[in-house]
Amino acid sequence: MRAFALLLVALLAVPVAAGAQSSDPAGSSASRSEAARSARVSVGSETGLPIPRFVTLRAREVNVRTGPGVRYPIDWVYQRPNLPVEVVAEFDTWRKIRDFEGTEGWVHQSMLSGRRTVIVVTAVRMLRREPAESAPAMARLEPGVIAWLEVCRDDWCEVEVAGIDGWLRRGDVWGVRVGESGQD
Repeated sequence: MRAFALLLVALLAVPVAAGAQSSDPAGSSASRSEAARSARVSVGSETGLPIPRFVTLRAREVNVRTGPGVRYPIDWVYQRPNLPVEVVAEFDTWRKIRDFEGTEGWVHQSMLSGRRTVIVVTAVRMLRREPAESAPAMARLEPGVIAWLEVCRDDWCEVEVAGIDGWLRRGDVWGVRVGESGQD
């Protein structure tokens, strides 16, 4: 059973978007530091919730538009439910989102969920039984694997992936800020 879970976790790393193109060809939004982003926290004009904030894609296919409304063309389509994204602006029922690669666009609020996930970035990471490097590994997580976020403490986040609960270093995932509990 454990071998099956490890295989399943490795298979979860699939392409994120179909036809995704960065709205910022210079890539500057992807190169901004997380610290610079978190320093610019404000409140959404429509919801009163913090901007930026992390949310999750709700549907199997999410149209991302060039502007806030159906009259704007679809720029690309996410084909990855539960992908963590960051809300960076609000307009009426539309939310401007940014993904872990820095790509931005507008989606309808009904396509987003407040239940949090994180995505493994850059390299294979070990899911640990306890929040310590010396704790036994429970699974190997490939880049692109999405995990449900439970809570974060200090440098570690408790997550669930493919039915396995464990701990990952906060810096090994995208979808939670430094100092944030994950339940904020």
